[in-house]
Amino acid sequence: MAITINTAAFSGIDGVLVSVEIDITSGLPSFNIVGLPDTSVRESKERVRSAIINSGFDFPVNRITVNLAPADLRKDGSQFDLPIAIGILIATEQIKFDELENYIFMGELSLSGELKKVKGALPIVIEGMKNNIKNYIVPNNNAKECSIVKNSSIYSFNDLKQVTAFLENKDMLPFIPTMDESDISANSFNYDFEDVVGQESAKRAIEIAAAGGHNIILFGPPGSGKSMIAYRVPSILPKLSYDEALEVTKVYSVTGNLKEEGLIKHRPFRSPHHTSSNVALVGGGRNLIPGEISLAHNGVLFLDELLEFKKSVLEVLRQPLEDKVIRISRATGCTSYPANFMLVGALNPCPCGYYGSDIKQCTCSDYERKRYISKLSGPLLDRIDLFVFVASLKYKDIKGKKRGESSTVIRKRVELARQIQKDRFSKENIYCNAQMNQKLINEYCQLSENSGKLLEKIYEKYHLSNRAYSRILKLSRTIADLNCREQIDEKDVIEAIQYRKFLGENII
Repeated sequence: MAITINTAAFSGIDGVLVSVEIDITSGLPSFNIVGLPDTSVRESKERVRSAIINSGFDFPVNRITVNLAPADLRKDGSQFDLPIAIGILIATEQIKFDELENYIFMGELSLSGELKKVKGALPIVIEGMKNNIKNYIVPNNNAKECSIVKNSSIYSFNDLKQVTAFLENKDMLPFIPTMDESDISANSFNYDFEDVVGQESAKRAIEIAAAGGHNIILFGPPGSGKSMIAYRVPSILPKLSYDEALEVTKVYSVTGNLKEEGLIKHRPFRSPHHTSSNVALVGGGRNLIPGEISLAHNGVLFLDELLEFKKSVLEVLRQPLEDKVIRISRATGCTSYPANFMLVGALNPCPCGYYGSDIKQCTCSDYERKRYISKLSGPLLDRIDLFVFVASLKYKDIKGKKRGESSTVIRKRVELARQIQKDRFSKENIYCNAQMNQKLINEYCQLSENSGKLLEKIYEKYHLSNRAYSRILKLSRTIADLNCREQIDEKDVIEAIQYRKFLGENII
């Protein structure tokens, strides 16, 4: 009779329940795993054999067949070691346990029988809870991340012998989490805006971008403070909600980037190097792993030296910037990853970096400047909401200047604007102005009489595209929210238009 053990795999960042069926019959000794196992799963045979023997049990000298169902789903990862080992021990009657259907097992086994941490444990628990399975046997190093799922019972162990002892005696209470959603905080940051001297216009633009979830590009000469400002963006963003934190933690769990903290408490900030490839940025590869844009989900993706990235790499951002999700199709399968991030880019306006600066003369020709900027295509620029010039500070601007406004003060204004948007979109499936579609723009971006006339003149003068017109409206809506205005005023539209100029050219 075949023994069935519950475990799970993951597809994208979602778990998929898998049944591990073990059948042991008489015949020539063999150990076969079927059901589309990947290399890491096929190699589990030797780990399981050694772990069982080194844990003091007997390994059967029979024909062993392991089936991973559903058979049409490719299985990848080392989390199948523990359920296979437990199934063999139960099938050979070395241990007895009659509640297998109520438990999910996962864990990698070392040759000595020690349980090691596995990737993707959190999505597996979430999927199990959806299927009314509340008990989970996991490695000790996965206990914190698994316990953040409400109403789950997590039993964590160091090795195979501890697991078998629990199954026979049931003498252990579930793991008790040391934190919950009330511990999520926005206050633990190493950078603060009070360290930024001057640059009031840039800080105002960043505040608007953070309040509405807008994408922004900072450009200016080297050393003007673009990166300094960008690194402080997370310090003014609202704290993560529990659901947002759970989404972020799922992505980090699947990629193996989750540390000992369990639930991720603050918004991600990712800053990939400009030599990053397409796959590193958007995800993919043989195992379809998430990329930097998914690791920045519900946070900030900062691309420093934006024009040093390959043009092909920048172009792959177009679709996720618009759809807030990345869909990857390869010969090995297809999957989707969340990519709802705020893009912050920083760049020099020309190869020498000093075009438009009053500190140092630019040495680049018009041809060199245009060729340098051409990496940013029109469709990509069309997806950026704000363009801000960050000028170099002179000595008189720095000397004797008081510390700037703190991140705590700015964040309060941002949180107030975000709360207005949250209430506004309570019946929609969005939470900030940047996510509005055309229907919502028409409904919620109500213009005053004067602002409507102004925008009409601008539309006719610059022959705006529908997308550019929509971006101005969304930006104006955010500025109005920061000023606690129900209607979009003429001042809001004027300020929004000021952020639509890039290197002296109108992007409107």
